[in-house]
Amino acid sequence: MSDLVHIELLPLGKVLEVERGTPLQDVLFAHGVEFPCGGRGRCKGCKIKVLAGVLPVTGEDRQKLTAAELAEGWRLACRGRAETDLRIELAQWEAAILTDDSVFSFTPQEGLGIAVDLGTTTIVAQLADLQTGHVLAVRTALNAQAKHGADIMSRVEFAMAGQGHATLEKLVRGQIGDLAGELLEAAGCRGRRVKSVVVVGNTVMHHLFCGISLEPLSHYPFEPLSPGLQIFQASALGWELSGDPAVHFLPCLGSFVGSDILGGLLATRLHESDRLAALIDLGTNGEIVVGNRERMLCASTAAGPAFEGARISMGMRAATGAISEVRAQDGKLHCHVLGNVPPRGICGSGLVDAVAASLDLGWIKPSGRLANGKSLLLAEPVWLNQWDVRELQLAKGAIAAGLRILLEQWGATKDDLAQVYLAGAFGNYINHASAWRIGLLDFPAEKVGPSGNTALLGAKLALFSLQEHNGAYPEILAKVRHVSLNEAQGFQETFVEEMGYPSQPAPPRLPA
Repeated sequence: MSDLVHIELLPLGKVLEVERGTPLQDVLFAHGVEFPCGGRGRCKGCKIKVLAGVLPVTGEDRQKLTAAELAEGWRLACRGRAETDLRIELAQWEAAILTDDSVFSFTPQEGLGIAVDLGTTTIVAQLADLQTGHVLAVRTALNAQAKHGADIMSRVEFAMAGQGHATLEKLVRGQIGDLAGELLEAAGCRGRRVKSVVVVGNTVMHHLFCGISLEPLSHYPFEPLSPGLQIFQASALGWELSGDPAVHFLPCLGSFVGSDILGGLLATRLHESDRLAALIDLGTNGEIVVGNRERMLCASTAAGPAFEGARISMGMRAATGAISEVRAQDGKLHCHVLGNVPPRGICGSGLVDAVAASLDLGWIKPSGRLANGKSLLLAEPVWLNQWDVRELQLAKGAIAAGLRILLEQWGATKDDLAQVYLAGAFGNYINHASAWRIGLLDFPAEKVGPSGNTALLGAKLALFSLQEHNGAYPEILAKVRHVSLNEAQGFQETFVEEMGYPSQPAPPRLPA
């Protein structure tokens, strides 16, 4: 018997040759199959359909899939191994990632620079000409660590077990090194000197990349071991870049508020603002900053991955087949599906729209209970269940409560905010009226503005100011105070209050 088997992936039309017994999780992640729970068999986000070959039913399959699904050939990819040739049907995923192209002022320098936004779910890298400021190439990828957990705490849990930390460190360092090589190749710059590399990311990504223990972040009071600026030589990371540039991972702001938010401050210039403003990153780990040029308060909230479609029964990222917009019209829900194909799931923006529209129709009560007590059909075969609605409640409640607490500690109210910057992909796709309707963003539309990938823009800005600030930005860090929401007086009560959905209808929309 041959030691190799073949896996045919439909509709991609790809055939993989792997060693017999290879875990499917190890090979399918790169081709778009998600593992939201880190491959622990706790969800069914990695569901695949076996069209030919043998993939035995496991105990986890029986727990998570119905008898009808099992009979049709559905299995959890994370529980399977390639023991025979297989033909598998899987959905083709497309990473929806913002690649910043903002224009900014700078002092010309010699050489090239690479800016990297290391996200929990996605990685974006840009190659910039430091003499002209032009972006020469862009590369994006799903974070290879994500097959070991979709959210921050799943990643921490994996890192704390056995050789998990070493595995995640090797994965992300190797992946960014490969992206750097691809950037240079795509721009025809192989052999040209790279002067510097700047990386930003949340605190867990910072520690995993830099080889810093996550143990202090695994338990209360969740204080990072070494959150400051970390500098490596590219060669020490195994990267072959001409000039062997220094790689700067910018400092975190405190606890789970990472250097991606420092990048956001640089991009929005909130730290230079005379008026009170807020920066909100609606990601798996919701991060918030409130302040101005005098002082800033920051906090992180356990928003969870609902905004990105994870942990939703039929959730997915904003990709082909995702319901991305929902509106109520004539007593019915009308859905827009990305790619003009039959729906197969719902992404974060669609989830917010669906709940907002259902509140207006009376199908979801302000308490979050489904009016029929069962489920909500969006468009065949996509449904929302009670847990999906609760997941969104938890996420939006955490963000809204965190913002309220920061404003209270500042001595201000939401009416005092002159500007609210929304960072990240989700913040740029969300419908403001829907976010207002569910109580996530209770601000006038003119105050709220999507700001693009502020983390990436901040990393790029840092490329041009490393000599001036040494990448540490002490003048910004000195103005920032981290607030631990778990210790903040009244947070739990505020969180419970913000969990409910407003009973009032959405504000009238201005004519186009």
